[in-house]
Amino acid sequence: METGTKNKKNAILFVDDESIILLSMKSQVKQHFGERYKYLTAENANEAWELLQELEGEGKSVSIIISDWSMPGMNGDEFLRKVHKTYPQIEKVIITGFADQKSIEDLNSEIGPISCLKKPWDEEELISTISHAMHD
Repeated sequence: METGTKNKKNAILFVDDESIILLSMKSQVKQHFGERYKYLTAENANEAWELLQELEGEGKSVSIIISDWSMPGMNGDEFLRKVHKTYPQIEKVIITGFADQKSIEDLNSEIGPISCLKKPWDEEELISTISHAMHD
């Protein structure tokens, strides 16, 4: 009988500097997927990076990161590039209200494939993007 992988819950990490957005995304996703995943939030890239390293150190994994593009300190595109160098297996989604298409294409060619959602996001599109990334 296999042990370990069955009980190991993969995590979804939401990163946004606006707590209301974090709560909204997390509740929409949790409402759809229930207890299938662990849901984590971080209000900036540094906090998210620390969480990632802590989890990996405990042998747990983050399956997908959904990050805002525009954040103080380190933008989402920089953060996802940093994540990709150390954890290329993590699926990445960026949410933006105003990134230009060229910036999105550059990011995609560097660390792709990456999904991009526009703010305000559509709940069905968010769920479908996560389902696709998680291969559900």
